[in-house]
Amino acid sequence: METGRRVLTRLAIAGLVLVLLPAADAAAASARQSAAPLAGRIVGIDPGHNGLNYTSPAFLSRKIWNGREWEGCDTTGTRTASGYTEARFAWNVAAYLRADLVALGARVVMTRSGNHGLGPCVDKRARILDRAHANVSVDIHADYGPASGRGFSILEPVADGPNNQVIKPSARFGLDIHAAMLRYARLRVSDYYGRNGYVSRDDLAGLNLTTMPKVLIECGNMHNAADAALLVRPGVQRGIAAALAAAIVRFLTAR
Repeated sequence: METGRRVLTRLAIAGLVLVLLPAADAAAASARQSAAPLAGRIVGIDPGHNGLNYTSPAFLSRKIWNGREWEGCDTTGTRTASGYTEARFAWNVAAYLRADLVALGARVVMTRSGNHGLGPCVDKRARILDRAHANVSVDIHADYGPASGRGFSILEPVADGPNNQVIKPSARFGLDIHAAMLRYARLRVSDYYGRNGYVSRDDLAGLNLTTMPKVLIECGNMHNAADAALLVRPGVQRGIAAALAAAIVRFLTAR
């Protein structure tokens, strides 16, 4: 199933369309597509970290329950060698994604409203999305792996009580994101983390405490020079957002 026209247009503008449908097929797909395929749907977006987290070690070190154990409220996130922060990257992708989803008819709930604040803590982020009764959510991050490693990884929840009912749909959502990232984004599957870019994690509050299908995506490795050069580019950020939007449309409408 193809995404809405606005998302495809954004991909085309960004120069990230890898396979174009023939004009007739594209027109037929567009005719079949609802003008607002996500109307009535609620989508949660959690852009990792925050722009001023680094200013308050005491805030970051406060303890929260992540569903299995106590951990720190949050971290500063990572950055590229040139100083471009993960928090800024995550916020930019989230803002592009929100715009795409709204254009597709969704109501979007964000865990933070900008990149110039502290937190919230990771457990509160999960509660924000849970209380919104989102149909699906995605946590947006970038990794700090070995300098030689490249590519995106999809982190999926392990059954832990609150999330028991969403393990299988979260795995399906991960498959949709994996396919969309390969089709629309200029980033490869991780060659250093997980198996074919999939990782099961039982130590992350956002995944442990979720009551809806959710995954966390590490969009690339900021410690790798080639990945970092891509992640800071607005066109690549837009392409990642469009890939996530396409995956969300497929997950919510194709089954």
